[in-house]
Amino acid sequence: MRYEKGRKEASRQKIIEVAADRFRADGIAATGLAAIMSDAGLTNGAFYPHFQSKADLVRETVAATTGPQSTRFGNFIAEEGLETALDAYLSPEHRDDPGQGCPLAALLPELARQPLETRRVYADNFLGLAREMASALPSKTKDPEAVAMAIYATLIGSVQLARAAEGTDLSDRILAAGRDAVRALAEGNSTNGAHHHE
Repeated sequence: MRYEKGRKEASRQKIIEVAADRFRADGIAATGLAAIMSDAGLTNGAFYPHFQSKADLVRETVAATTGPQSTRFGNFIAEEGLETALDAYLSPEHRDDPGQGCPLAALLPELARQPLETRRVYADNFLGLAREMASALPSKTKDPEAVAMAIYATLIGSVQLARAAEGTDLSDRILAAGRDAVRALAEGNSTNGAHHHE
C-alpha cells in the first residue's frame, strides 16, 4: 500500500508539473486535459483520482508555481542583487520563454477569470512575492509593500506587452522602458505620487 501511495503522489506531481508548463506556454483555456495527461504519460482516466475538475487542477497548479516562485526570486535577489533580478525578469530570454517563465506574466488575464478560491490562492502567493521584494528595497522606502506591488505591476505588464509585440522593434523598447521604470521605483525616485493620500 505504501508503494501505491508514493506512486499516486508522484503521478499527481507529474500532472501539476506538466499542467504548469502547458498553462504558461499555451494558456489555461487552450490547454485540454487530454494533452496534459498525454504529456504526463498517463491515461485520461488517471486524472480524476487526483483532481475533481480542470478548475481544481488550475488552483493546485497556481499554488504549486507561485509559492515556489516567491522563494526562487527571493533567493535570486539575495544572491545577485535587486537590480540584476529585475533586469533578468525583463530580459529577452524571459520574454521569449513563457513556458518556463513567471506564471503570473503568462497567466494573469486568465487567472482573473478563475473561481474566487483560485484567485485567493493567487492573491496570497502574490502578497508573499511582494513582501519578498519589499524586504530587498532600500530602508528609506516609504510603504515598501506598496512599492513592491508597483514594481511587480510594471514587471508583469512590461513582459505581457513585450510578448504581445514580440518580433517587432517595439518589444525590445518596452522591455528597456520597463527596466528604467522598475529601477526608478526601486530607488524611490517615482514613489512620491503614490503617497499623495498621506
